[in-house]
Amino acid sequence: MTSTTLAGRDPAEPPLHWRRIGAWCAYDWASSAPPAIIISFVFATYFTEAVAGDTATGTALWGNMMSASGIAIAVLAILLGPVADAGAGRKLWLGVFTALSIAAGSALWFVMPEPGWIFPALALAFFVNIGLEISMVFYNAMLPGLAPPRLLGRLSGWGWGIGYIGAILCLVVALLLVQADPPPFGLDAGASETVRLTSVLASAWFLVFSLPLFLLVREPRHKVDAFRAIADGVASLSKTVAMLKNHGNTALFLLAHMIYRDGLNTMFFFGGVYAAGTFGMEQADILLFGLLIYIAAGIGAFAFAWLDDRIGGRRTVLISLCGLLVFGIPLLLIQTQAAFFVLGTGIGVFFGPVQSASRSLMARLTPPGHEGQMFGLFGLSGKAISPFGPLLVGWVTLAAGSQRAGMATVMVFFAVGGLLLWFVREPAVGRRVDA
Repeated sequence: MTSTTLAGRDPAEPPLHWRRIGAWCAYDWASSAPPAIIISFVFATYFTEAVAGDTATGTALWGNMMSASGIAIAVLAILLGPVADAGAGRKLWLGVFTALSIAAGSALWFVMPEPGWIFPALALAFFVNIGLEISMVFYNAMLPGLAPPRLLGRLSGWGWGIGYIGAILCLVVALLLVQADPPPFGLDAGASETVRLTSVLASAWFLVFSLPLFLLVREPRHKVDAFRAIADGVASLSKTVAMLKNHGNTALFLLAHMIYRDGLNTMFFFGGVYAAGTFGMEQADILLFGLLIYIAAGIGAFAFAWLDDRIGGRRTVLISLCGLLVFGIPLLLIQTQAAFFVLGTGIGVFFGPVQSASRSLMARLTPPGHEGQMFGLFGLSGKAISPFGPLLVGWVTLAAGSQRAGMATVMVFFAVGGLLLWFVREPAVGRRVDA
């Protein structure tokens, strides 16, 4: 296996295996397509506009589905997180949930623009999201074995950035497909076949580009009893939570992360739906908007990865949350599509750094010897209240008859999460918290 070193590295560090790192990052590239195409910018909009037939009702139904999937994801993360921490069998479980997401996403091709397909569409999207999110539990668990602590910020940011590049290219292909006149392959535009085919495109993208990870990234050869690992993990969950009493600073960060991450997820879930319902954008315009968002997010993820290692994860996340508020609040008030494109692109710059810097900050706040426990809680904190953001947006939208009112709730999550993070203490740059 090809390996190399970086200048200034600790001689005690093992060499970096760039082929494995590249294969690991390729999965980020692969898995970025279904969230962009299915969860946010294409199928979600198709569902609310064409399948549900009514924007407010469709938004509420989509929000309820995302909330239900969030509950399922939180439960599964608790049960399967210990299996990921055990260090073996990760690729098997990763493959199972990757396959689930790919199969459900491909089946969305059959969803016709008719009310009779509402619940089949929601059920399939439910499994797409579960497959995506649980696969990330096993995917993220591989990161500590790929890079030393001093490079966590950069590698985490690089992974997010490469993922955004993958989403950008997939969105470009989808945009060309939707705009093609006449439609390719004899597709019937009247039956929304070009739009429906984008879900198959995203699933095929996920399949093809996830293969390098399964072929090149190694894992421990020792056997792990998955059921025993699940039982032990559930039994030790209360002990892990109790341990936080001695690490109040870390507990405060996890609480802050739980809140602002839910706002981030909710904004992502409803980005395309909001563009269509409030600004009347057509599918091609929404794809173009998504493309600009991902370009900005990729630039932000790469740029802030360097900033993360210079000023620390806490400050990087705070700067990013402020950026989301500065661009997000006017986005709820403006009336023109041009202003929406400008402000939405500004939001994209700060979207990736919030996630990548949170992951590196967790690494710096984790006491040595407690990595598995703390990162298990970190993963759980990202899902613990995930049902509430989409549910709140859906309910407020339905009650007020306005998507603007529903999306305004997202800003509250950013503000409260940022306020709590302000009081978190981070170790000096380049250091970790003591045990």
